[in-house]
Amino acid sequence: MKFIIVLTLALITHVVSGQSVDPDLLSKKWNAFWIEAPGTDPLGYGVYLFRKVITLSTRPDEFVVHVSADNRYKLFVNGDWVAHGPARGDLYHWNFETIDLAPQLKAGENIITAVVWNFGDQRPEAQISFRTAFILQGNAKESEILNTNKSWSCQRDERYTAVNPDLIYTYYVSGPGERIDYNKHDLSTAAWIPAYELWHGIPKGVFDWSYGWMLIPRSIPMMELKPHRLNKLRKAEGITVSSKFPSTATSITFPPRKKTTLILDQGHLTNAYPVLKFRKGKHAVITLRYAEALYKKENTSDWKTHQQKGNRDEIEGKRFVGVHDQLISNGEAQTFTPLWWRTYRYLQLEVETKEDALIMDDLYGIFTGYPFEVKSAFDTSDKTLSKIHETGWRTARLCAGETYMDCPYYEQLQYVGDTRIQALVSLFNTGDDKLVRQAIDQLDHSRMAEGITLSRYPTAHPQQIPTFSLWWIGMLYDYWHYQPDTTYVKNKLAGMRQVLHFFSKYQQPDGSIAHPPYWQFTDWAEGNGWDKGVAPMDQNGNSAILDLQLCMAFEIAVILEQNLGFTQYEKLYRAKAAQLRETILSKYWDDNKALFADTGEKKYFSQHTNTLAVLANVLSDKEAKSLMKRTIADTTLTQATIYFKYYLHQAVAKAGLGDMYLNLLDDWHDQLANGLTTWAEISNHNQARSDCHAWGASPSIEFFRIVLGIDSGGESFNVIQIKPHLDKLTEASGKIPHPRGEITVSYTSRNGKWKADIEIPGSTTGEFIWKGKSYPLTGGKASFTGL
Repeated sequence: MKFIIVLTLALITHVVSGQSVDPDLLSKKWNAFWIEAPGTDPLGYGVYLFRKVITLSTRPDEFVVHVSADNRYKLFVNGDWVAHGPARGDLYHWNFETIDLAPQLKAGENIITAVVWNFGDQRPEAQISFRTAFILQGNAKESEILNTNKSWSCQRDERYTAVNPDLIYTYYVSGPGERIDYNKHDLSTAAWIPAYELWHGIPKGVFDWSYGWMLIPRSIPMMELKPHRLNKLRKAEGITVSSKFPSTATSITFPPRKKTTLILDQGHLTNAYPVLKFRKGKHAVITLRYAEALYKKENTSDWKTHQQKGNRDEIEGKRFVGVHDQLISNGEAQTFTPLWWRTYRYLQLEVETKEDALIMDDLYGIFTGYPFEVKSAFDTSDKTLSKIHETGWRTARLCAGETYMDCPYYEQLQYVGDTRIQALVSLFNTGDDKLVRQAIDQLDHSRMAEGITLSRYPTAHPQQIPTFSLWWIGMLYDYWHYQPDTTYVKNKLAGMRQVLHFFSKYQQPDGSIAHPPYWQFTDWAEGNGWDKGVAPMDQNGNSAILDLQLCMAFEIAVILEQNLGFTQYEKLYRAKAAQLRETILSKYWDDNKALFADTGEKKYFSQHTNTLAVLANVLSDKEAKSLMKRTIADTTLTQATIYFKYYLHQAVAKAGLGDMYLNLLDDWHDQLANGLTTWAEISNHNQARSDCHAWGASPSIEFFRIVLGIDSGGESFNVIQIKPHLDKLTEASGKIPHPRGEITVSYTSRNGKWKADIEIPGSTTGEFIWKGKSYPLTGGKASFTGL
């Protein structure tokens, strides 16, 4: 029987919710077995095929199954791609997908196939693994015919080997490329052997002698898959190509015994499965390279010089390095798509033919990402702001898949510091909280016995950044502030208390932290005592920035305990916050500079310390306003980078200086001017490693929260506050989703007077604040003129 897989996008509409799971499958061990290909290394690199053929008398109306694998799988029914997963988790929370196969089934013979792979030691850092295995469980008696056991056949796909990326001077942990030699293994004739049964599938919480994965239903939707074509051909060496390519499917013949190179430009950064259709050209070597940007050619070994990128729109005089896949043709028609998606703006196609010409029939991409639906809108008289918002949303989308990611190209890891900002971008622009809740849960699951969460999770290798655990507490506050499920937050308070207990072990009698362990990352600032993202510490191991972050966490704990927890904890944290504020004032305030110093030695000063002092309520409102003016104006201070400017801008608004915000966006304007289509990891974007870091997408929050002034006035967004900061704009309008509907605002200036039109959900109340005066809002529309 010929083995065929046809790349289609059937899966988008046929994945069903976890509510469709038979309750017995969540409380009893499954009848299905985890299976493997016998005689293979369960921990090593390998790509495996599992198959079962069933015969149906009629096409079923419903045929629901539950599927999972380690590391990952793609599931096909009669050649159509219907699902992929599992969504990343850990061994205590191993996801399975629930899929209705009925739309792809037919009366008669049906072939169900899974491609399962384990990248072994080269697997992505975000991929936790136990061993190679696959499982499929029918939801009902009719679909249990597909339960995995020794009735399934399998084989190893010997065509695959791993390809290391040609990246240098950088941290890359997103997995290898793929080398496929189509001459090595003929799937049509290779022998299928019975799969080996390991042990039954076990849902989380069920006791059995089995071990390994504790199965839970996937809590997020399947990723979006949407074909999109490359935009333009930027360079062709060794061949003349039709002007229709690549925006239109075009056959290209690569002549024999020749090397050819094409550089293609998507026009903007994307995450996609590249699809390459080719035929003939036996033994031709095809290499696909993927890059966010090209690097300048430098004759030096100095890494800082070596990694300069310059304007991202330019390709001349630059070198192409990065992740790549390599294919060796067997002369037959093939359709290549990698097992895992790639991130690229630029795609380089290299073809080296042998004795026969190779024909490429098409090359395009299938965009993938979390299926967010945008429900926000933003427009002003300054159209550059719309471009900044568009770029920010693209950045946030590319950093959101089965988890949030710091960056899609280099790490694909869910870090707390990044994720807090990403979660708010999601809520303000879509209202979809499923990925937010999953992130809070997963980071909670990562908690060490010492009390702190890991800095990132899921991760194969633990990393500790205790300050990120404090930002996880900030995520709890954000969720409580903007979403209606207070019970969910209440259930996380025990974890919050454990984080705070960890820090209490390192507090001195005055409340200040001394010599805390692990990596105390705050920002990628440089110089003035900063080292590897860690702020200055004095000889006693004290740091104003650490004390202030802890003080902020105590203040959040007071609010959450007061509203959801216990009075005893509220009193404890209130006292701890008050003590820290007094200590911070006495230890770090410098009368001469009228600024807070980074340490008690008062040698270094930064925007970070003074920003956090405002956010931690160390000063009165009047003092905070003066402090933030100095913090912005004093260029001798260590400057916040694009990440920490999220907190800087929040402090500016909190201090009553929100009208300054639109003048503080130089990083974003500069990156647009240099051809970036997503926000870079650091402010020095010329030497940025990652061109796509969603922690830089904070304007896609603050354009709504600061400029349009839309914010929550308390718990669960029950009270709405509208306090715009329009500076020199003459028009501004927009909307955001709200748990009970949407909030819409429009501001227009004519002859020095403003008109404001506001609409809030019918079941809510709020206030409109303009130049210090408050106007009440009730559900529905309201207009204010002559402002």
